[in-house]
Amino acid sequence: MPNKSHDTDVAFIKALAELLNDNDLTELQVKREYGDHDSLNVRVSRKQEVIGQVAMAPAAAPVAAPAAAAPPAAPAAAGAGTGDDPADHPGAVTSPMVGTVYMQAEPGAPNFVSVGDQVKEGYTLLIIEAMKTMNHIPASRSGTVKRIMVEDGAAVEYGAPLMIIE
Repeated sequence: MPNKSHDTDVAFIKALAELLNDNDLTELQVKREYGDHDSLNVRVSRKQEVIGQVAMAPAAAPVAAPAAAAPPAAPAAAGAGTGDDPADHPGAVTSPMVGTVYMQAEPGAPNFVSVGDQVKEGYTLLIIEAMKTMNHIPASRSGTVKRIMVEDGAAVEYGAPLMIIE
């Protein structure tokens, strides 16, 4: 009987993978309840092929450039404005997913970090909500927050620069 359940679960996971590909999704998460103490939690995800295309879109497609360049242009004007792409900065923290940025744990709470704050590697910098899941984004290194390039409640794309830590 466990073997039949295993075969059914494998078929279910394969069907989820097909659903993921057929509908151009990046992630699916499903919980299947079999009984009081028996369940199956499945999370199927894939990397987006858009990564390289997003990086090349402003240079290769002038039509897409205004839409893609508009959000980073405003924060760059407010910041130091080196003229370089902030995502190429060695201390850049980039978004690992598409979602909505939250700078604090809950409305009314203080921000996780502000410009000038000292952070240690692994410290939560912000939260990105994706598919009703709150994902804490940790500092990849210790240092000082030099620049924050996103606003609370803003939508971000995969690979978008969030902040710079030096």
